[in-house]
Amino acid sequence: MKLETAAKIKYGIWGIICGGVIAMIVGFSWGGWTTSGTTQTMTKEAVLASQAAICVAQFMKEPNPEKKLKELGDVSSWQRAEVIEKGGWDKMPGQEKAGYAVARACADGLELLIKK
Repeated sequence: MKLETAAKIKYGIWGIICGGVIAMIVGFSWGGWTTSGTTQTMTKEAVLASQAAICVAQFMKEPNPEKKLKELGDVSSWQRAEVIEKGGWDKMPGQEKAGYAVARACADGLELLIKK
């Protein structure tokens, strides 16, 4: 093999490697690429947010929601999730039991309404 050909192959391989690394850096930094772990976390957060919104809507559909908001406001912020669990507002349609995270997110959402 000629010396020129060996140099071209060597620099070509290094160019491919460097180009791939640069493409990955740009893709993950500014291109919006994500790993599967990040995507799963984002999905769980989105589902939790939608379930919390449904929980708030179920709470507000109850008779006399203003009175219930005032009662919820009188409870300490640490116990609001338990009150929501007891009221059953954190359960999604077709679900027997909801997780604590839904009740906590719902309590946070209702806290915004309490402050109004």
